[in-house]
Amino acid sequence: MFTFAELCELIRLVSDTRVGGVEVEKDGMRVHIDGVPCPPQPDPRLGAPLLPPHLAALGQFAGGAALAPGDPARQGTGAGPGPGEDDGLSFVTSPIVGTFYAAPSPEAQPYVKAGDFVQKGQVLCIVEAMKLMNEIESDVSGVLVRIFPENAQAVEFGERLFAVRPS
Repeated sequence: MFTFAELCELIRLVSDTRVGGVEVEKDGMRVHIDGVPCPPQPDPRLGAPLLPPHLAALGQFAGGAALAPGDPARQGTGAGPGPGEDDGLSFVTSPIVGTFYAAPSPEAQPYVKAGDFVQKGQVLCIVEAMKLMNEIESDVSGVLVRIFPENAQAVEFGERLFAVRPS
């Protein structure tokens, strides 16, 4: 049997060490104390973990500046728009939270690539949400300047998917 002081000491220990929790057994009595939840481990198949919108916006500016225009991490975009160059661009955003897919199936070619001319209403990608495949269409006709997410990356509501220079 645990005394009140022993239970308090266990709680203090879990709190001070910031562990995920502890389970202790004494005289046939088992006590489980939850601590600080461990941060979720990202699934490499899903890409980067989702961030709250205010942090995602900060990362978009800080992270994008660290990549050189020719860096392959810039999802086939070539140079892409730089600071102040996005004037006049139309951005296709995700209408839902889900997973971005650039092609209709893993072995298929992507719907579009940077530099392609797209028509208003043309399917640009799929965002999967709750096992439903949602086709995302272009709002305008023009040249596709940039693809923001990587294939199979999780996206949030309102997150930029594509930049299109209307023509």
